[in-house]
Parts: sequence; C-alpha cells; structure tokens
Amino acid sequence: MRAEMHTTVEAVRKSLALLAQRMDYETAPHRLEEFDALTENPDLWNDPAKAQKLMRERQMLSDAMTTYRSISTELQDNIDLIEMGDAEGDTDVVAEAEDALRALAKRAAEKELEALLDGEADSNDTFLEVNAGAGGTESCDWASMLARMYVRWAEKKGYKVEMMSESPGEEAGIRSVAYRISGTNAYGWLKSESGVHRLVRISPYDSAARRHTSFSSIWVYPVVDDNIEIEVNANDIRIDTYRSSGAGGQHVNTTDSAVRITHIPTGIVTTSSQKSQHQNRDIAMNALKSRLYELELRKRTEAIEAAHDAKGDAGWGNQIRSYVLHPYQMVKDLRTSHETSDTQGVLDGDLDRFMAATLAQDVAGKSRAEANAE
Repeated sequence: MRAEMHTTVEAVRKSLALLAQRMDYETAPHRLEEFDALTENPDLWNDPAKAQKLMRERQMLSDAMTTYRSISTELQDNIDLIEMGDAEGDTDVVAEAEDALRALAKRAAEKELEALLDGEADSNDTFLEVNAGAGGTESCDWASMLARMYVRWAEKKGYKVEMMSESPGEEAGIRSVAYRISGTNAYGWLKSESGVHRLVRISPYDSAARRHTSFSSIWVYPVVDDNIEIEVNANDIRIDTYRSSGAGGQHVNTTDSAVRITHIPTGIVTTSSQKSQHQNRDIAMNALKSRLYELELRKRTEAIEAAHDAKGDAGWGNQIRSYVLHPYQMVKDLRTSHETSDTQGVLDGDLDRFMAATLAQDVAGKSRAEANAE
C-alpha cells in the first residue's frame, strides 16, 4: 500500500476513534437495549414531550452506531481490496479501492465533526435572523444576499426552512428577515454564524460604479424543546399588533394581524407576520422563549464562548467574516482565518468548511478551558 493510502487509512481510524469515544461505543449496545425497553412501555406517550426526547436520543445513538459500523466495514473492505489487487497485479481494483478510501476519509471527517455537536441545544431546530446594518439600500441588498445564502445552505442539508417574518427595504433587498430552520443539528451547525458579516463590492446602485462596504448581522438561537421550561412574566412583555408590509397589490395584509413582542428587561424583540394573529402570537412567544433560552446558554458558557458575546453593532470592528468581491475575490473568516476565493460558491450556500473550522476551534477552546479548570 502506498504511503498516501497509509495516511488516508490512519485518518479514517482517527475519526473512528473519536466517534467511538463520543458515543462510548463499549456501552452503546446496552444503552440501545435500554432505550428499546423504554419505548415498549405502553405508558410512554402519557408524557409526549418526554417520549419525544427519549425517541430522539434513541435515534441519535442508533444512527451513531450504524455510522461507526458502516465506516469500519467499508475501511476494512477497501484495505482488503488493495492488498488483493497488489498481490494479483490488478491496478484497476487498486485504483478503485483507493478512490473509495479517499471518499471514505472525507465522509468520516464529516461524521467526526458532527459528533462534536454535543452541546445542550446543538441537536435542536433553530431560528435565524438577518438584519441590515447602516448603509441604506446597499446593506438591505446585502441582507437579502445573506438570507439567500443561508436558505441555499439549509436546502442542501435537506433542512426545512419556514419564513417567520420579513421587512422589505425601501428600494431593494430587505431590512430584516427571520426563518425557522428544522433538521438534526440545525442549531449546532448554524450557531457559529451569529455576528456581523461585511461585504466589499462595486455597488450596482452607484451610478459612478464606486466600491462600497456594507454590513449585515446574523443572529442564531435554538428552538426550545417542549421539555425545556422557560418562564416569561406577563408584566415583562409588551405585545403590539401592526399591519404587515407585504409586497404590494393583492399581497398586502389589510388587517393588523402581525405581532411584535418586546421583552422589556432584556430589550429582545420578536415578530411574526403570518395571516393569523393568534398564530403570530404563538410564533412570536415561542421565538422569545428561544431567545431567552439562548441568552441563558451564553451566560453559562461565557468564559468558553466569549466570541459569541462580542457581536456588537453591525459595523466596523465587530465583523466575523468578510466577503470581498472587488478588487479581488475572497471570503475570509476573521476568527479562524479560513478563506476561499470561491466567493460565488459561498454565496450559493457552500458554508460547511467555514462552519467546520469554527466548530473545531470552539471545541479546542472548550477542551483547553475545561483542562485549565481542572
């Protein structure tokens, strides 16, 4: 076996070791049996929230075990094929097995990163808000580009995307938009995207074709599970109804059905502009609870995740990522220094590399902080 393939095999084995460690593979079969016994209890669904949590945990453990065994089997099968091909001088078999090993190493690395998503709310669905910064039409257009980027990313992941509310810009783009993104580990992947995103380009709205810098902010917070209790004091909130600003014509909402909830102690504001005012109250209240829960999570992990608390205003000095389209092509994350010249790919939703780099850095920082605490 060539040296390159030895390196590839070792990379897969390293990923397998981490996967085994994360799920405690030695005890996993026994724990799965316990889950199966609990799911057969006829009284399980008397408490739907508890039942759903148990079923989700069981599925996650089962999926982790299946992934580990599948990668292990595929690794050994391809090692055997290479050894057989070398022995028989069959270069086609060797080449095919080597290609399969390279693809396996990539898949194993992805699963290794997913295994690091073990935070308290990482597996949850998520809310994602995009808000235009200072800069008028330019920033509103940039906000719409970011919204499209995250929707594209979510669709590539197979996630469900629901628009909760949208406020269009006066001339183009959007002032703000809020989505609910549903799928396994949606919050875990997206949580590192919170912050200010900076765009540098030749403005299509400038008749002199000058270069402009625009800012928009992203805010990500987890959807709260039914089993997580978040108390909201009625005296701490203000509920306003207003007329939603639609696209015009037949789409204009002619009733004051949109709802805005303001949490007075924290200043958190959530909105929803669906057709039903009753539905909007529920959506906005659930979003508020999720924001309060996310705020509590950040307080608990302040020492480890201080970067998430430095979001600041959408302007200079607070950006987490720069997207430069002129005079050169470059997207660079300022926290990890990960960069690419494939700007169009990123704007079309190719964000996994940036998320993975930030996730790996956060996990490394968490491990160091925990080691220092000991």
